[in-house]
Amino acid sequence: RMTGNTFNRGPPRMERGRGGVGGGGYRGNRGGSFNPINPAQPMSFGGYGNENAGGWNTAKDAYSSFGNNRGKSAFFNDRGNANRGRFEHGGFGGGGGGGNSRWVEESRDDGDWSKPTPRNERLEHELFSGSNTGINFEKYDDIPVEATGQNCPHHIESFQDVDMGEIVMGNIALSRYTRPTPVQKYAIPIVKSKRDLMACAQTGSGKTAAFLLPILSQIYADGPGEALNAAKASGQENGKFGRRKQYPISLVLAPTRELALQIYDEARKFSYRSRVRPCVVYGGADIGQQIRDLERGCHLLVATPGRLVDMMERGKIGLDYCNYLVLDEADRMLDMGFEPQIRRIVEQDTMPHKGIRQTMMFSATFPKEIQILARDFLEEYIFLAVGRVGSTSENITQKVVWVEESDKRSFLLDLLSATGKDSLTLVFVETKKGADALEDFLYREGYACTSIHGDRSQRDREEALNQFRSGKCPILVATAVSTHKILVDAPKTLFHESGKTTHMYQHNFQKLNEKHKHLHKSGK
Repeated sequence: RMTGNTFNRGPPRMERGRGGVGGGGYRGNRGGSFNPINPAQPMSFGGYGNENAGGWNTAKDAYSSFGNNRGKSAFFNDRGNANRGRFEHGGFGGGGGGGNSRWVEESRDDGDWSKPTPRNERLEHELFSGSNTGINFEKYDDIPVEATGQNCPHHIESFQDVDMGEIVMGNIALSRYTRPTPVQKYAIPIVKSKRDLMACAQTGSGKTAAFLLPILSQIYADGPGEALNAAKASGQENGKFGRRKQYPISLVLAPTRELALQIYDEARKFSYRSRVRPCVVYGGADIGQQIRDLERGCHLLVATPGRLVDMMERGKIGLDYCNYLVLDEADRMLDMGFEPQIRRIVEQDTMPHKGIRQTMMFSATFPKEIQILARDFLEEYIFLAVGRVGSTSENITQKVVWVEESDKRSFLLDLLSATGKDSLTLVFVETKKGADALEDFLYREGYACTSIHGDRSQRDREEALNQFRSGKCPILVATAVSTHKILVDAPKTLFHESGKTTHMYQHNFQKLNEKHKHLHKSGK
């Protein structure tokens, strides 16, 4: 075995390089290639036919005020494939260059931000042709929701109950969202009414859309405001538009690069056919590429705290006109020691004060530290509790099985045999060395597998996750930290081992660690 090539193992050697999305060898197949769309053929997403259960016809109703203008785009969210390297795409829609290529038609910024831009079928296919959320709405109907606070807006029952504008409603239809989840039913009208929000909701409850939809709706309605003028002035001071400092209108802070990338992917969907350009910055990637990406324009920024502080200190990001602040998985950020960076961003720089900006915090738990943060960052906020605060997901069945150390691998093989080789399976281990060793073992047993851990580069992590999502490597061996918030359709099996104690459950297996007296939070 060659050092450095232990990840992304497809089927045994004779079958490597076959199948998978976009063909190609097992190395370098990033899981997102697709054939160019034939403009002569109508688009249909996975049999959906551009129509949802509510009778919304995407082709006719979503964007009635514009024609197709197929094939090319000159707008801010034409970013290339979301599952490929985020900073590999130079210009708009094949425009190619860096520098000023994204600012050739700056007059578009000054237009009506509430009106959709022309359709781009290639980008539309890229953003919306995948599977939908996979949320079990029937189970969510029984989840209790409690909203407390003064003058709390009434919740909605459908997306049509609140005016979010033509662009957002069109993208909701393209995303095949038929009805809001409980957190969306309550959070969307709260954010639309310009109230601060502290929400406790489980992972997988739909909270990303719960804050992105109303925030983008308000940005489309209000336009860029002073942020655009500040960015233009910065470009003029530096002598060329490609070197301007960026002033995002909305900032979303997330604890990990994986979660930041997932939020960014959702932002790209909901900003399709708009003038809003989302960007993402996170540690572990080439900062030079991220800076060049920012310099092309940024209206909505998704960031990890450490990398954002770095960008601010370099003079690349200004928060003077940040009207919307979101702290996603705030409890996780505090657990990871990010409180000093968060307070530096929110309290010690140029961000508007609470009461001027609108702030939303999302957390799976509500410990004292989060309560203090909410007190300091939020103004007369509404508290939203979805389900039992701190509980595991209702969609997960958990089982506990005691397995001796010497029997764990044999038990795992029995489990994999029972679920089938093609079933998506996550296997969590404690150490990076253990991940490599278990991957070697499974590969020798004839299983297509891949592994990720902290020693893998960001490029290798993304490649491994794409192989897992596509089903080319249906078994993923990982350390717990490296896979926080993987966005995939729920695997049939997840195995998380620690010593002699193992939790096993359908959709997920989760570990009981001796350092903790409670179950880790279980995801979707």
